[in-house]
Amino acid sequence: MATLQPYQNYVPVAYDYVSQLPHGWQLLPNIAIFEERIERGHENEELLSVTIGRGVIRQTELDKKDSSTLDKSKYLLVHPNDLVYSMRFRQGASGYSQYKGIVSPACTVLKPRKGMKYNQKYFHYMFRTGFYKNYAERYAYGIADGQMPLRYIDFKRMYSIVPPLEVQNQIVAYLDRKTTAIDKFIRNKDRFIQMLIEQKDSMIFNVISNGVFEHKKYKECGISWLDSIPSEWEIRRFAWEVIVQEGPGILAKDFRNEGTPLLRISGMQSYVATLDGCNFLDPKMVKKKWNHFKLNVGDIIISASASTDIVCEVGNEAEGSIPYTGIIRLLPRFKGKKLNKEYLKIYIASKIYQQQVELLKEGSTIQHYGPTHLKGFFLLLPSIEEQNEIVKEVKQESQKIDLAISKARREIEAIKEYREALITNAVTGKLNVTTNQLQMN
Repeated sequence: MATLQPYQNYVPVAYDYVSQLPHGWQLLPNIAIFEERIERGHENEELLSVTIGRGVIRQTELDKKDSSTLDKSKYLLVHPNDLVYSMRFRQGASGYSQYKGIVSPACTVLKPRKGMKYNQKYFHYMFRTGFYKNYAERYAYGIADGQMPLRYIDFKRMYSIVPPLEVQNQIVAYLDRKTTAIDKFIRNKDRFIQMLIEQKDSMIFNVISNGVFEHKKYKECGISWLDSIPSEWEIRRFAWEVIVQEGPGILAKDFRNEGTPLLRISGMQSYVATLDGCNFLDPKMVKKKWNHFKLNVGDIIISASASTDIVCEVGNEAEGSIPYTGIIRLLPRFKGKKLNKEYLKIYIASKIYQQQVELLKEGSTIQHYGPTHLKGFFLLLPSIEEQNEIVKEVKQESQKIDLAISKARREIEAIKEYREALITNAVTGKLNVTTNQLQMN
């Protein structure tokens, strides 16, 4: 982007997000550019979906269950090159369609107004920029954050930046090339991160199942997917070594604006519990009913959801909070004499534990497991001395991998910010990306 220069001539405009536009560009009300397409009764056409990440795609490309209604008579027909946006416009759910198909009646389908010619992909890029999504927020309304509908009657009162068609085509060609390269970079980084995560999982599995001491003898453990373990190790049930306690059932009527914090699963991030967005409970009620549930610094807590395996430690921020239903606290029974808490945390994050969760879900619709299930899980228990060494080994190796993962994620965020800035500068005319300008540089 450093090689790009502004256009030679600008004219002032009265618009929220730019104060000037290149000479020859227009600022037009959307009603002068777009017309709403309302064509129903085409229920046999292919079902399309308006996504945040990929724009308009075939429903079959989504890796999730079809949630559309059986009666599609009111679904809206989309022609190739139509622009479509959904209720989640402010989150980026908009784009142009390459396909003919139908979309939910909660979407809005746009076609060019008679006599208007434009490049649909130019508006695809502009609609998905941060500045245009923020602009649309003032015209959307509703009760659910992020789900406030932008009706066409309000959309048509908004304005859009419209360069000459030839310039639109050149902007689109340039952004297509750049974003394709950026998306490839992001995919490669995502694969690299996934490889590192798998490497870390494999390392933890090997250390947890083989230990770090030299073992001369191994024994069969009776577990189909685990060949053998050191002969000195024990296989214990969780109930024998760990006190398992799930958070109490608390009703919405018990919530307060202040008081004792209520820790939710959403606060269990990055292996440390936080109180972001938490509710509160009446301290008097806590003292009367739930005082023994209060969390202490160093407590290990896990999510009891069968679809998310989250384990974290309670720090100073969450000390004294009450865990909500679905959060399970694990307390070693013998105060560290037989079980290192750090070893327990690593064990729960390992594939050995996760495989037990998977077996619990197999052939079942279970979405939540509680203390009864967990107490029956098995725990590989080396000597406390070897547990301490396992913790050191895993921490040391994990630190190297985590640093590489963090670096890759920062690179992804940086390139995404660059992409957003590049698209915004191109569609608002701050930088000239047309062929003539690029040939001069």
